[in-house]
Amino acid sequence: MLGKQLKFNGKLGLQQRVLPGYRVPFFDLLARQCENGMSLFAGQARPVEMIAGGTTQIARHVEAENLHLLGGPLYFCYQRNFIRWLEEWQPDALIMEANPRYLASPSAVNWMHKHRRKVIGWGLGAPKQSGLWKRFIHQFDGMIAYSQRGAEEYAALGFPREKIFVAHNSVSAKPEKPDDRPLTIDHATILFVGRLQARKRIDSLLRACAEMESKPRLLIVGDGPEREALETLAKEIYPSAEFIGAKHGAELKPYFQQADLFVLPGTGGLAVQEAMSYGLPVIVAKGDGTQDDLVREKNGWQIEPENYEALSSTMKNALLDIARLREMGKESYRIAAEEINIEKMAETFVRALNSMST
Repeated sequence: MLGKQLKFNGKLGLQQRVLPGYRVPFFDLLARQCENGMSLFAGQARPVEMIAGGTTQIARHVEAENLHLLGGPLYFCYQRNFIRWLEEWQPDALIMEANPRYLASPSAVNWMHKHRRKVIGWGLGAPKQSGLWKRFIHQFDGMIAYSQRGAEEYAALGFPREKIFVAHNSVSAKPEKPDDRPLTIDHATILFVGRLQARKRIDSLLRACAEMESKPRLLIVGDGPEREALETLAKEIYPSAEFIGAKHGAELKPYFQQADLFVLPGTGGLAVQEAMSYGLPVIVAKGDGTQDDLVREKNGWQIEPENYEALSSTMKNALLDIARLREMGKESYRIAAEEINIEKMAETFVRALNSMST
């Protein structure tokens, strides 16, 4: 729980392009910290994105009318009823995704500023030396970054450091202490959780397991466009691989509990923090900066993306010493319990909001 002094004494508006199910616990937690309520403005994803939605219990969700334009690197989104929502909700402050591809954002910022209210951007970071991004982020009164790297990128574009806050990207609450895992095992269990798509490099994970002298049990939890191709590949090179299918929330618990090591060979994936909350050491490919804050020498390994040799050698090294692996898992749990969880994330959002009113 957050202390009484860390509440936002106002009415909050929060904009998202879509409302994924994994964000619901955070949004409801943040809504509890808003004395006069919180309204969440978010629309529907495109079917091809296969984003599992969710329903908030405390945050008031208003459906945005998303108009998806073009695709790939030319994708844009326009949310048609944005200003109507602002007029009806009349938020004292607005937090919105800091993404210039969302075409209604400038109008929303102008509306808030016209009514002398503050707007905070929330995002991964920004490309360096980008005039477009520099102009875009400077319309905000404050910035919340997913990671320290993202914060540095905003600062590099001239955004005032004192107005930048780091809310480590989290999907899990402060965890309960997991049960101790045995120090001796016959075969290690490796776990992957995420969407089955090409950029996740699950094919490399299958090949790396096939190369190991002591064959680990491999659990692949998730679904996606690559599932059929991956199952076909597994039959050829690693037939013992277990494809569990899509699991969410409490359904994931038994798989995290069975695992000895969590591996994310490709880019993206919020399951890393959840794996850490269960006391698992992790191997992840370097990505947008969120991994830098989560994965350290004491609890896991970061590898270069698309580097199969690095993945294979790191997995073999990780499983050489089970006692070391258990100690690294304890450090993962400590980080998830003390530093990076949705309670800490909400606390940073409230601090950012309160700083705007001083």
